[in-house]
Amino acid sequence: MPELPEVETTRRGLEPWVSGKKITRITIRQASLRWSVPEKKIQLLRGQVIHRVSRRAKYLLFHADPGVLLIHLGMSGSLRILETHQPPQPHDHVDIHFGNLCLRYRDPRRFGAILWATDPQHHPLLEPLGPEPLSEQFDGAFLFRRSRKRKVAVKNFIMNSRIVVGVGNIYASEALFMAGIDPRRPAGRISLKRYMKLAGAIRQVLTSAIEAGGTTLRDFVGSSGNPGYFSQELNVYGREGQPCPRCGGAIQKTIIGQRSTFFCRMCQR
Repeated sequence: MPELPEVETTRRGLEPWVSGKKITRITIRQASLRWSVPEKKIQLLRGQVIHRVSRRAKYLLFHADPGVLLIHLGMSGSLRILETHQPPQPHDHVDIHFGNLCLRYRDPRRFGAILWATDPQHHPLLEPLGPEPLSEQFDGAFLFRRSRKRKVAVKNFIMNSRIVVGVGNIYASEALFMAGIDPRRPAGRISLKRYMKLAGAIRQVLTSAIEAGGTTLRDFVGSSGNPGYFSQELNVYGREGQPCPRCGGAIQKTIIGQRSTFFCRMCQR
């Protein structure tokens, strides 16, 4: 599933092509995605200008006067800028036309979503979300406060989108390694000092991934059609049995919350 860096990479790739552009036509070939596409509301965008493209968690927000188009890429969704005359391929479900160019949404598994909001801040899918990990609202003190008396493993804690958004499985493993924290450790038993270090590690690993274009995942490539390359820089994720880049000991694998977790027993306490 595309994670926050992949979605942010997509946003940055798309914005120069659609921001300030007028929508001339919208073609919906398949409305049955994770939720049914609200066709009548989305057609309100015809003749309207996209003012900007923002991101909240893993949702892309296309802002126009009538409202905001929300797009979630799900597990296999992607967005491309193409010339309008290029024929759609299987799984190309929606085109948003800007004259001779179009923004094409492709989703083989149809787990993504195209939704509508007039007040996105209070949309039921966005309102419960925690702060953005690269925002001023997120720091170690915030994690420390929210973690008190929690027995859940710290890895699951930082992956909870109601605590903080966008810390997916790969990035959680990498940030915990960077901070030297055992991913199995109960969230409520970690000190403020260590949470300050973890918050900084989360910021660093996500920033590095965004700069590198997002992690290469099975079904995702960026809006330019080029995959990201952050996976070349991973320290622990997917490296079971390989030497730890710090101490040389073998990287371990365990399952936490039904997800594969990679860590170093020597370096992470």
